[in-house]
Order: sequence, then C-alpha cells, then structure tokens
Amino acid sequence: MHAQEIETPPHQHPAPARPQAAPRDVTAWGRTAPGLTAPGLTAPGLTAPGPTAPGPTAPGNGLATAAMVLGLCGLLTSVVLLGGPLAVIGLILGIAALMTARRTGAGRGRAIAAVAMSALAIVVSGLAAVLLAWYANHTQECYQPDSLSQYTRCVRQQLDGD
Repeated sequence: MHAQEIETPPHQHPAPARPQAAPRDVTAWGRTAPGLTAPGLTAPGLTAPGPTAPGPTAPGNGLATAAMVLGLCGLLTSVVLLGGPLAVIGLILGIAALMTARRTGAGRGRAIAAVAMSALAIVVSGLAAVLLAWYANHTQECYQPDSLSQYTRCVRQQLDGD
C-alpha cells in the first residue's frame, strides 16, 4: 500500500489589521458625550458593537406559557361567560405545566400563575352565570316590552318586589 499524501493548506497569513479610529465618546444614540467611550468605532454615528453570541439558555416550558395565556384570557372574558371554558383548558394545561416544571425545573412560576388565574376565572365565570340566572328568573315577565323604557320600568318593579 502506498501512503497517501495529505495536502496541507498553504500557510495562511492573518489579514492585516485595519487601522482603528481613535476612541470617541458616544451615547446610546450615537451622539458624543464626555466620559463614554466605545473603542473600535470607525464611522461616525456608530455605537458599541452589536450583541454577542447567546450563551446556553435554560429549557423553556411552553405548556406554562400557553396555560398562562389561556388563564389570562379566561380571566378577562369570564364576566361574559366565555372565560369559563378557556379557564378550564388553562387549568388543565397549568397542572400539566406544573408536572413538567417539577421534572425540568423550568416555568414553575408561570405554571403557578396560570393555575391561579384559571381557578379565579372559573370562580368569576361561575358567579357570573349564577347572577345571570338569578336576573333572568326575576325579570322573565319583562322580556317582551314595547320599548326600552317599558322594559326598564318592568325590571325595576320586578327587582324591587312591587
């Protein structure tokens, strides 16, 4: 067998360094300000170099985020009874997110917030349903008025007990 020759890349010379402008005093908007220097600026109006490469990030918990969004939407719409079903789904996802957070350690705070908001939304939605049923029961004679003022008068009479 013949030994294969391995080609070595030609010696690479480093690129010549660019001459850098003298450090300028800059603010975050590119204007000069005494005492703030950003070395390496080569053009007027530039501020410090861009963001650095991101480091390792903690694993996310998408269930916690989804549960929190559903819990918040459920809480905001619970008065019109639409929030109840949203909150039930948010509660289920929040409990699943708590189990995931126990395993991974990510998103525990969001999962707790989601469970709390969803539970509160379920309670508010239930109270709204009870109040709506009570109102409908006490004002059922007023549902076919000839005018809004007649309806208002009828409702007041029914709720006052006259």
